[in-house]
Amino acid sequence: MLKQMRIVISAVAIVFIIWFLTAILGAETPTREEGATRAIAVLYPTGGNGASGSVRFIQADHGVRVVAQLHGLTPGPHGFHIHQYGDCSAPDASSAGGHFNPTGAPHAGPDTGKRHLGDLGNIIADETGNAYLDVVDHLLTLEGPNGIVGRAVVLHAGADDLTSQPSGAAGPRIACGVIGIAGRE
Repeated sequence: MLKQMRIVISAVAIVFIIWFLTAILGAETPTREEGATRAIAVLYPTGGNGASGSVRFIQADHGVRVVAQLHGLTPGPHGFHIHQYGDCSAPDASSAGGHFNPTGAPHAGPDTGKRHLGDLGNIIADETGNAYLDVVDHLLTLEGPNGIVGRAVVLHAGADDLTSQPSGAAGPRIACGVIGIAGRE
């Protein structure tokens, strides 16, 4: 009994020391209470495709900065959206649901005032199949009722025409990644 009591006291002391050091040195990992300032989605190819890459989301003064680096695409434009669910488990990424649209707006381009919040438009792949994008989206938020953390980024085989309803006729989903909170750089 005495030995068990010493073990419990030692464990409590270790937890207290860790808590104390973390409080003094400052924790580097953001928590939900602090609010996320960075998020990331690592995109993996859907069945039979080779597209992959990453999309970083950084809280900016008037929106969210979106920085995408993608590889393995066919040259040209590809529809690029945030989808409702953070679930890329289906071979065709259908488990991610439709475009993230909490306001019930019609599908449109990213520069349109009324659009799905998930409508990011197109990302253009160069002749080597690489694509890069760095924009600030003024409607996105990382957290809150319209937050994107926990949702999915989906890359499509074809161009989003920015008008067809409900999703821009961008074709099959060729890559998918779940958006998660990222550490500070």
